[in-house]
Amino acid sequence: MLDTRRGAGAGVPGRPAGAGERVAIVGCGTSYFMGQAIAALREGAGQGETDAFAASEFPHGRTYDRVVALTRSGTTTEVLDLLRQLRGRTRTTAITADPHTPVMTSADEVVVLDFADERSVVQTRFATTAVTLLRAHLGLHTDAVVADARTALTAELPHQLVACAQFTFLGRGWTVGLANEAGLKMREASLSWTEAYPAMEYRHGPISITTRGTATWMFGEAPEGLAQQVGATGGLWIDGGLDPLAELVRAQRLAVAVAAHRDLDPDRPRHLTRSVILAP
Repeated sequence: MLDTRRGAGAGVPGRPAGAGERVAIVGCGTSYFMGQAIAALREGAGQGETDAFAASEFPHGRTYDRVVALTRSGTTTEVLDLLRQLRGRTRTTAITADPHTPVMTSADEVVVLDFADERSVVQTRFATTAVTLLRAHLGLHTDAVVADARTALTAELPHQLVACAQFTFLGRGWTVGLANEAGLKMREASLSWTEAYPAMEYRHGPISITTRGTATWMFGEAPEGLAQQVGATGGLWIDGGLDPLAELVRAQRLAVAVAAHRDLDPDRPRHLTRSVILAP
């Protein structure tokens, strides 16, 4: 078992998957969307074919060298069930925030990011930390990325955003997963009407909902002419100029601001718990 808990003497958390391995990354909710981003980054960096799936939708007919499971709580039923099914057949690595949960003995190797755990039901810090870990191993965690992350924590949000009635987040490549996650955060924390799409797909129907009082937020470089098209609808265009992961932090802050505007508790959304544990 790879135990990389802070204070355990292992130092910087290890690489969850080796270069050249054919890898599937699985998770639920936020972890699934982070898996989408990580998979695109890893494959784009030439580290090996990498797919991402919701844990409940893993294709058992495919062959992988390793399955990496993202689970903040370490108790999510679908993730634990999948790891049990894979035991002895496919090598597994789990990335978790809680070293006192069943996932510690369900996976062959475990990366523990306990310093990134959080009290909120809504997952934010663990998610961005998991992506940062993988980006660092790929050599993509630069000084500029760090600077943008600091800016995202303090820069003012466009004042018109909080009052918007609908939000659409767009991404390209690895940032599609981030756009999906931004949409989930807005829905969970502020009960907002929110959608997310690959940027080039936005023109194929979804742009029809865009009008005055809606916002379209781009993660990364926008397709040519898209900002102008959104502007022509009367909708608010947000050009994500920071590193895309920093833009996700800004979207998380927006979710909190909108929740406060609507007198909601962004840390404890209705109908949600920290982990989905299904009765046997």
